[in-house]
Amino acid sequence: MKLFSQIVSEDRIKRAIKEGKFENLEGAGRPLRPDEAANLPAELRMAYRVLKSGGYVPAEIAEEKEINRTIDLLSQMEDEQERYRQMQKLNVMIMKMNERRGRPVNLEAGDDYYRRIVERVRVTEARAAGEE
Repeated sequence: MKLFSQIVSEDRIKRAIKEGKFENLEGAGRPLRPDEAANLPAELRMAYRVLKSGGYVPAEIAEEKEINRTIDLLSQMEDEQERYRQMQKLNVMIMKMNERRGRPVNLEAGDDYYRRIVERVRVTEARAAGEE
């Protein structure tokens, strides 16, 4: 039975090729994108893809997105008290991420997060200094 279904599938593919159903497909002629689930164990890949297509992401990625949103908010804040609250929120999020990971988030001078935080805070401080 398995052989029969394989033959039928191959016949359908050959027929579709003859009918031109595979021409002008999106991405034709370009290399395939790397499989982002390639590093996951085989038994978890399908579950990962289903969850991702449903809009769910791992907690670590969601945390990083929230940290990035908070950093972006810092650049637009003019109220000093609100900026301070957002910086405290950012600090708590980073501490929680550190605890969950079991290792610290790298916030050294060359790190992207560090650079973005410093840029946002400097922009806001320069804006506040210009208003005085």
